Amino acid sequence: MPPELKQQNRFRLLAKSFENGWKGSYSLIGHTADVVNAMTTLVEILGDRLIVQFGLTCKVTFLLATARLAAYLHDWGKANNHFQQMVRGKRQALNEPQMVRHEALSVLLALEFREWLEQGEGDFFTAVAAAGGHHLKLGGKAGKLAPDLFEIRASGDDHIYLYTAPQYFKDILKYGVKKLGLPRSLPQSVRNLPSNWTVADITQRRSRIERAFADWEPEVKLLAVVKSLLIAADSIGSASGQNDRRDIQKVWEGLKSTLTEPDLQNVIKERLKGNAMRPFQVDLGNASSRVTLARAGCGTGKTLGAYNWAKTHAVGRKLFFCYPTTGTSTEGFLDYVQDEVESVLLHSRADVDLELARTREEEDNGTELFIDDAGKLMQAFENETAKKLDSFKAWGVKVSICTVDTVLGLLQCNRRPLYCFPVIAQAAFVFDEVHCYDDALFGALLRFLEMVKAPVLLMSASFLPWQIAAIEKAAGEKVPIIPGDAELEQYNRYQFHLVEAPDWERVEAELAKGGKVLWVCNQVNEAIEVYRTAKSKNLNAVLYHSRFRYSDRVEHHRAVLDGFKKDEPVIAIATQVAEMSLDLSATLLVSQLADPAGLIQRLGRLNRNYCGHALDAMFYPPPNRYPYEQEEIDQGRILIQSFDGEVNQAQLAAWLEKMGIQGKPKTHMVLLDGKWRTYSAALRKAGYTVTALLEQDIAIVDSNKASEIPRYTVPLAAKKTKDWPRHKKGFLIAPKEEWTYSKEIGAQEVK
Repeated sequence: MPPELKQQNRFRLLAKSFENGWKGSYSLIGHTADVVNAMTTLVEILGDRLIVQFGLTCKVTFLLATARLAAYLHDWGKANNHFQQMVRGKRQALNEPQMVRHEALSVLLALEFREWLEQGEGDFFTAVAAAGGHHLKLGGKAGKLAPDLFEIRASGDDHIYLYTAPQYFKDILKYGVKKLGLPRSLPQSVRNLPSNWTVADITQRRSRIERAFADWEPEVKLLAVVKSLLIAADSIGSASGQNDRRDIQKVWEGLKSTLTEPDLQNVIKERLKGNAMRPFQVDLGNASSRVTLARAGCGTGKTLGAYNWAKTHAVGRKLFFCYPTTGTSTEGFLDYVQDEVESVLLHSRADVDLELARTREEEDNGTELFIDDAGKLMQAFENETAKKLDSFKAWGVKVSICTVDTVLGLLQCNRRPLYCFPVIAQAAFVFDEVHCYDDALFGALLRFLEMVKAPVLLMSASFLPWQIAAIEKAAGEKVPIIPGDAELEQYNRYQFHLVEAPDWERVEAELAKGGKVLWVCNQVNEAIEVYRTAKSKNLNAVLYHSRFRYSDRVEHHRAVLDGFKKDEPVIAIATQVAEMSLDLSATLLVSQLADPAGLIQRLGRLNRNYCGHALDAMFYPPPNRYPYEQEEIDQGRILIQSFDGEVNQAQLAAWLEKMGIQGKPKTHMVLLDGKWRTYSAALRKAGYTVTALLEQDIAIVDSNKASEIPRYTVPLAAKKTKDWPRHKKGFLIAPKEEWTYSKEIGAQEVK
């Protein structure tokens, strides 16, 4: 008997660590049964909605059989000595890696058992590809395509021992016979399967399955749905084995809970406060097509109109309301649905409220990507278990307010949307601020419209002709465009002034008469310098940018909003975070030149609450183009120079549409185009920052709970991080010799 299995006189294969004592679902057979049962329940609850939502051509019985087979196979590869050593604390995932990840071994073992497994129901290769990808490591590494199916790592051993002999594996095989209808007798080739696999053996078997996958032409949507279902089933199956069954039953009941018309009417009634709806908000509620475009500027009531649209299209469904950034999603949650309907706020810093059993593998599952309030792609280590837990919030509510990544990230196999898949599978969707999407994000939106046949509302201040054509092609139908209130959009809100340097006398004069000034810079260091100048002039100034600790950034965000609500002068100095995450109305805008779409977003914060006449917007050139291309800065200058006199939102939208700007959406998506490959890739264009902890914060970080760590993270420039150490939770640590910090100013690089 191999020593790894001699534990408390139990000859048992484990699926998870037994740190907190032995439980049935810590065993491989127990966990497998939990996941198969979870998969069965998932498909039974979602039923034909899965077929309709994704336009599948198979029957739900075939989908269920394939999905159950994937669930049955997903952890077979844990029956090896390296994994069993790890869950028993005798091997460390980071310092003593397994030669082959367990899900890759599941694929190899499935191929060995193919003759037996294909005698059951369902599609064999779809199930095997889903099983191999359930930890998002198959065929990819660091977010990019890898040359091989999986990596064979230096483990300190020259072979790996597989526990597939009858005395270890019989419970798994018997379960397949009983629950999946597989034959009682095994083929001779399986009965003679060797237990010791050398590197050469594994390499040979890897080549065999790669050749088999190369000849396979999958049903793309079926494969995507089964992959997604398995990852969700594994998450709830893991919880089923660790938590009170009554708590899990509440999760299942919550998944069945969908919107009613009174739910949505409560949101609308509270927001209207006795006023009547505007005509275009009524028109949104009357829209009958599956995909609808709402074209309206800032402050015209798009969001209320969206909830009226939901009264027609989201009753009997869940609803996702998707914003570009964490800041906009938070404000949308607070302003509309909090306390009005069962809802949840989902983004990269959401708290978690359940605890799953761990396998000791979380440290080996790498980094995650998320989007900050400026729309920048950033990198951080995030515990896989916490992501699973966080997603259960969305399972149990009717409305999820989130960043767009929570939904569209599904197409790039990002963790949170995969864990939220059971909700996505029965939801309607609102995507706000679509004009802010980069080519990668807009490409994902197009593929989403192709894949998901759900009701979708797209909202934007403007849609370019090429975007409309691409949306209609993806949707497969003519898409109606419902314009905003023409009267509101034709209010002359702005008066442009292009200057070579900002006019501080004009700023001080505005504040002297009680005004509210918003000053937007393109870089954090420039915003800090403007803030210091304002303070030196004894002005009531607040600073807001992305380079704060997360907890401090929330305070600065709120300070800006509160400052604009008070009856006193204030100047807010911000970076691009102001473009989407600040719902305020300035009386004077000062801004560096940027790309046209960004400038129009900044203008959306000037005279938002229309005062009856145009207000001044001053634009001046930045000291350098970063983070924009010079062409974008030049186009921004052309925009400002194109208008003399007073300007309205309708004119700005028309200018954009006539510019003839042609996008190049990135449409290759791992979930739909990767075939058997399943790995997490970036949804958005890469940014220039990495999320880190400051060395001076480590002591306090280590004295807090793990769930508190994100409060201390700071996005920093990624150019000099190669030699930085890592915290035990995976975050990079910025040396205090390189970065200083103050709660007032944020993080600054030591010159």
